[in-house]
Amino acid sequence: MLRYLLTRAWQSALTLLLSTVVVFLGVRALPGDPALALAGEDRSPEALAAIRHHYGLDQPLPLQFAQYVERMAQGDFGESIRTGIPVSSMLTTALPVTVELAVLAILIAAVLGVGAGVLAAVRRGHPAEWLANGLALVGLSVPHFWLGLLAILYLSVAAGLFPASGFVPILDDPVDNLHHIVLPAVILGTGLAAIIMRQTRSAMLDSLSSDYVRTAKAKGLRPRAVVTRHALRNSLIVVVTIVGLQLGGLISGAVVTEQIFGLPGFGKMTIDAVFQRDYPVIQAVVLLTATAYIVINFLVDLLYSVIDPRIRVTGDPA
Repeated sequence: MLRYLLTRAWQSALTLLLSTVVVFLGVRALPGDPALALAGEDRSPEALAAIRHHYGLDQPLPLQFAQYVERMAQGDFGESIRTGIPVSSMLTTALPVTVELAVLAILIAAVLGVGAGVLAAVRRGHPAEWLANGLALVGLSVPHFWLGLLAILYLSVAAGLFPASGFVPILDDPVDNLHHIVLPAVILGTGLAAIIMRQTRSAMLDSLSSDYVRTAKAKGLRPRAVVTRHALRNSLIVVVTIVGLQLGGLISGAVVTEQIFGLPGFGKMTIDAVFQRDYPVIQAVVLLTATAYIVINFLVDLLYSVIDPRIRVTGDPA
């Protein structure tokens, strides 16, 4: 187990280093000059040269990269070219909003998706399966932005059940925070719930037709115990994989949902940074997203052995 952990940690560190290089070079390959955006109307050569010197844009790329890695190792992501605010402060403000939205969306999607998938597999050929498959198809087909707009129109404006926009930090008012975040989380989790439902149903059907499930039934175990303790537990491998990958994606991909509901999260900050050629902010956002993927995949690998002890994670071939 220790050997496996060390191997995965080394691989993760190497992946993170390569991601840093790709992000650094990719951001600078974007068209446009941030010095021109900062100069405003005063675009004299002297002003542009002073701006480039202040932000280190006139230095060779290897030196810029070395300085960037050194500051990043100290937790310093630099200052925003657009606002002059430290990037770490911007991340501290925006990241909790997106993380809360993504985690709540994952929880909602997992509960709905796993429940519907198990029901569809156990009640195969019955109306319950048809209903679950139909809802999953709708969840996969309907765009999030359209569903979000309908939710705001009918649930917020017409019925007044939820706020149409805005955000309240959870430490200020937990109840009001949940009131603002639950509707965007449901909208964001619908597509993921449909994916989890389809994968859970498929994995459950394979498990229910396996020998160990037939043996458990022959021993006289109750149907609920057979489904939950045997079939479902072995089917969760697929669910954990999907949830782990989608959580990293939701942290960076909740842009549309945040824009529709006016949430001050990662999405709005990223869009503004791209349009303004704000290199430090873009680098920090993409790097944190890559780190989230790496860490979550590492945790998912460890969870495999917890869910199914038959899986060996010693690093040696079986």
